[in-house]
Amino acid sequence: MWPCSNGARPNAVHRPPRPATGPPCGRRAGPPDYPLTPLFAWQPICSFAEGAERERLRGAVNNAMKQIDYRGVRRAINRHSNRLVNEFGQDGRADLVSQFTDHLPMLVMLDVLGLPEEYNEQMVDAARDMLQGTETANASNAAIMGILERHVARRRAQPDDDFTSSLLEDEARLTDDEVAQHLRLVLIAAYEATSNLTANVLRMVLTDPRFRAQLNGGQMTVPEAVEQTLWDQPPFSNMLGYFAVQDAELGGQQIRKGDALLLNIAAANVDPVVRPDLEANMQGNRAHLAFGGGVYECPGDDLGRAIADTGVDALLMRLPDVELAVPETDLHWTNSLISSHLKELPVVFSPRQPLELSSSPGQTGAARTDWEISSPAPRPSAAGPVPPQAAPHVPAPPTADGPVAAVPAQRRGAWRRLVEWVRGG
Repeated sequence: MWPCSNGARPNAVHRPPRPATGPPCGRRAGPPDYPLTPLFAWQPICSFAEGAERERLRGAVNNAMKQIDYRGVRRAINRHSNRLVNEFGQDGRADLVSQFTDHLPMLVMLDVLGLPEEYNEQMVDAARDMLQGTETANASNAAIMGILERHVARRRAQPDDDFTSSLLEDEARLTDDEVAQHLRLVLIAAYEATSNLTANVLRMVLTDPRFRAQLNGGQMTVPEAVEQTLWDQPPFSNMLGYFAVQDAELGGQQIRKGDALLLNIAAANVDPVVRPDLEANMQGNRAHLAFGGGVYECPGDDLGRAIADTGVDALLMRLPDVELAVPETDLHWTNSLISSHLKELPVVFSPRQPLELSSSPGQTGAARTDWEISSPAPRPSAAGPVPPQAAPHVPAPPTADGPVAAVPAQRRGAWRRLVEWVRGG
């Protein structure tokens, strides 16, 4: 089979022209100026390697991920979320895509990589252009790589407490080019996936009365809403650029060595064999393929979940009466080979005064301790008894720098109402 697969079923087989020579694994290359080259062409990264080489590269990425201080990341997400809300909160209206979900993941990832946030606008514009496969996609990719290559050179000379330095210092001894290429992989994958995921969760909250009522009433936590959205509308609908390393047959389709496979995650998540009842509650169920599966599962899935659920929670805390400003039928998406990106999410709300934010960012590079970020366990079945639970201690209201995730999940609805009352909302 094709070791690059993430477990989803292939929904298309593409056979580009076979060049005289090419990279490993039978991968075929297209013209260098092809708009999808940044997404499709071979690169010296773990996604395009197999065997010992893949273990070396993926091992370095995994080790660097383990060094991230996720508590510091949660604080950074909350701070960036509140700062973005500060920028439009007094207006009483906003487009949550262009003013929130398109920027929050990039700001967080720049923190994680150790890049100045001044690159935010430039990186967002370049990433959006590259992912859409426009005529300038290759130029946008070159601009991103130029920033990352210069950053790697700086960190090689002067290491710091960030993801980039962890990659450089790993025992796998990655070259500067390998480090820069993996920074691009992590940055773009995390940005696109989390931007789409956050927008999809907010859209669901604003258009589905059941979601809104359950969140406000405390029957659903934001992490559970995120997990449901990962089932219903995964941030990547297709995975692009997996290549068969040998001849094979799957579902009656003949697959030749070197064939490019498009793996349809969205279709796999609604496969009747896996999910016979599409109306069933999937909260807390992580058996979807939104982040892949097995040894090829995305190593940054917890980071993506953290950005989405902390960001959405922070925004809803600040804007508890936020409503969609247009009919749901007026919402539109930009479609590409790999994803559907919500164009706009216009909302209205009661104007809010800016919050005072801490000027010192949280640390995002220190080693994590003995805890993990995870969604709550699935709720007990309706047929089974629900064990009594003591009421948890409710701490004092957090500042804008405080981690919202520390609020006990089962009391999230009551906690939100308490904070809104304290703030006069």
